[in-house]
Amino acid sequence: MADRPAAIVTGASRGIGKAIAKELATLGFDLVINHFDFGSDGKADESKAVQTQKEITELGAECVALRGDVSSPEDRSSLVALAKSEFGRCDMLVNNAGVAPLKRLDLLEATEESFDRVMGINLKGPYFLTQIVANWMIEQKERHPDRAFRIINTGSISAYTSSPGRGEYCVSKAGVTMMTKLYADRLAEYNIGVFEIRPGIMATDMTSTVKDKYDKLIAEGLTPIKRWGRPEDVAKAVGAIAEGRLDFSTGSVIDVDGGFHLKRL
Repeated sequence: MADRPAAIVTGASRGIGKAIAKELATLGFDLVINHFDFGSDGKADESKAVQTQKEITELGAECVALRGDVSSPEDRSSLVALAKSEFGRCDMLVNNAGVAPLKRLDLLEATEESFDRVMGINLKGPYFLTQIVANWMIEQKERHPDRAFRIINTGSISAYTSSPGRGEYCVSKAGVTMMTKLYADRLAEYNIGVFEIRPGIMATDMTSTVKDKYDKLIAEGLTPIKRWGRPEDVAKAVGAIAEGRLDFSTGSVIDVDGGFHLKRL
């Protein structure tokens, strides 16, 4: 049995997930990182995951990477099986993997295919991965009552902000908010904390295509703090949870959005 705590982070080869994984490594966690990257040729790409794995090990942590689609039951099971075989424990699960629609379409034209893809990865995947890991955490808690177990879901301001050109994404993130509440309620008796981190406008691959639009909106005051969010901003919030600073706040949403949620006039 490993002496160091271990974490599973999905969507961790780049962007927010990578920053979270590195933050946890600095806090003494060993990592299982999941990714599902494709190259420009449409083929599976391991390069970003390999680089992330290298950076994590340079921080003194052990790290294993596994390519897999969180919307797939088989891939979810393989991810947990890897954590069990490599570390024998999982003290933290970070459901970070998420996608936007491949093509933004008006709500009146959106397709079921896109809806199913986005919901499968953004909501169904973490919902059932959490189910597997939560049951494992309960087993671990019975054997090691002194250990702390926590689950974090990456949400979005899109959970309450209408974007009719990507409705499926908004619905998926609204679902993540309720999922967080449900698991926080259900797991409280085991003292397993469940939290939602709710990023705002973040500088990631997902937002690179709308950079000019949001550069202008931010400059005009869309957010009280006039800058893009960075993956490291989200990672710091995860770090606070990992350090146990919010253990009496299960079910909470932590807004990492530069004040966007203030809805000022």
